[in-house]
Amino acid sequence: MAGSIEARLKEKGVTLPNVAAPAANYVPAVISGTMLYISGQVPFVDGKISHTGKLGAEFKVEDGYACARICAINILAAAKAALGGDLDRVVRVVKLGGFVNSTPDFTDQPKVVNGASDLMAEAFGDAGKHARAAVGVAQLPLGCAVEVEAIFEIR
Repeated sequence: MAGSIEARLKEKGVTLPNVAAPAANYVPAVISGTMLYISGQVPFVDGKISHTGKLGAEFKVEDGYACARICAINILAAAKAALGGDLDRVVRVVKLGGFVNSTPDFTDQPKVVNGASDLMAEAFGDAGKHARAAVGVAQLPLGCAVEVEAIFEIR
């Protein structure tokens, strides 16, 4: 049975996908004490990358925002799997790290990563407010436009 967090997501039209298998030698999530660490999530939709390319070239801020939101949906899917299907165990979103594949002159990485931050606030309310990094990078795995990682406090 879905908890209150999943019900809130459903009201927003968000359905969590199955967690994608890792593409290398890592795991999607690690629990250590009361902390849950989610590996960087890329914009997989139905087993395919939804956005490949650079912000400032192929994509505008609005596209990047949508891409970061997809990454956040995948973060929540990984968290749900790690927590035995119960997102209500999340006490707080502690930190997001956003990586934006961007041209050297693109400076709106924070606006792009807001796509992930806004979803966390929608899902968790005040507990979704978090510390964050939003950085531009020269390239990301599989050529994707955005990657986001997360740290949660859990019970």
